[in-house]
Amino acid sequence: MAGFSDLPFRVICREMGSAVSYTPCITDVAVAFGGAKTERLAEFTDCERPVAVQLLGADERTLLAAAERVMAQQPDLVDLNMGCPARRVTSGGRGAALLREPERVRRLARLLVERLDVPVTGKIRLGWDASSRNYLQIARILADSGLSAIAVHGRTRAQQYSGTADWQAIAEVKAAVQVPVIGNGDVRTPEDIDRMRRVTGCDAVMVGRGAIGNPWLFSGRALPDVSFTERLRLIRRHAQAMSDYYGEALGVVLFRKHVVRYVQGLRDATSVRPNLLAAETLADLFKTLGDWWPEEPAGLREPAPGAEEEDHG
Repeated sequence: MAGFSDLPFRVICREMGSAVSYTPCITDVAVAFGGAKTERLAEFTDCERPVAVQLLGADERTLLAAAERVMAQQPDLVDLNMGCPARRVTSGGRGAALLREPERVRRLARLLVERLDVPVTGKIRLGWDASSRNYLQIARILADSGLSAIAVHGRTRAQQYSGTADWQAIAEVKAAVQVPVIGNGDVRTPEDIDRMRRVTGCDAVMVGRGAIGNPWLFSGRALPDVSFTERLRLIRRHAQAMSDYYGEALGVVLFRKHVVRYVQGLRDATSVRPNLLAAETLADLFKTLGDWWPEEPAGLREPAPGAEEEDHG
């Protein structure tokens, strides 16, 4: 969710019904020695609570320094991320690379549990690759170390996001430990959430990529049931929030990747995508969207009080 799970998007997801907000993953080095850019990654608002700050670390001293620094922001949870598959993360021994070093996992987990005054959680994958699926060993280590919950993504690091998430493996973790288990992977619809709960017995479901362009997922609504008008209204609100938070120039650039996901699958979305990706101002963005559906002359304006919205979905 790097590049997507920023404060404006998380606030929208929270209002839609998400139970916990997770900041983007931040490396221990960036937190311990970083500047304003890193601080913004860990920034959150009280309306998001409970909030978990995600840390990536490999060295005990540096990870602890980073954790103690983020505690100044008073997060509700600190999450040790052992699932990130990005090469830039794993090349430094962080993220999913930790799955190859169970004893290092034990040391890092125990250190955070012993030294922090908030619950510590962790996120893992099934292993580094198909030949080293050690998720049960890692889950037991984390539970024994005192972690308050474990999120399990049903793929190995080698799989990245390809193939199908192994929900049966998540069920095995749930049966193996006594702490809450959070299921993750291939959750894109309300039906997926219900099915994951049935299949895995997990205590909660973590939604990541499935919410991009579809925060209505948190409210239990199927995307086809969301009208064009409602979708456009949220696009406008989200874009404005990005502009307010980052400044218009940067906010619009960063919002481009959101807007193409909001419109994905809609009529003529492929043809309008280049113009959306070229937008440099809110006016450009809104004009492109307003011109897209000439049968909706109000464009992105709010409907008049009492007016009935036409559902093109």
